Amino acid sequence: MDEDQVNKPKGHEVGMMIETMSVEELEARIVLLNDEIERLRAAIAARHQTRSAADSVFKF
Repeated sequence: MDEDQVNKPKGHEVGMMIETMSVEELEARIVLLNDEIERLRAAIAARHQTRSAADSVFKF
């Protein structure tokens, strides 16, 4: 097994050491994190829609 494969984390962790990462690796992390932010925003929007639908059903 290649030593680089062993030492590189599979994902990003908040606060992880970035000093040894290349520009390309940092840019890839930014893409990864932006994708995750969009996924989280979509989940929030879906929950707001569910809540609004529930609120409209139970209004008296």
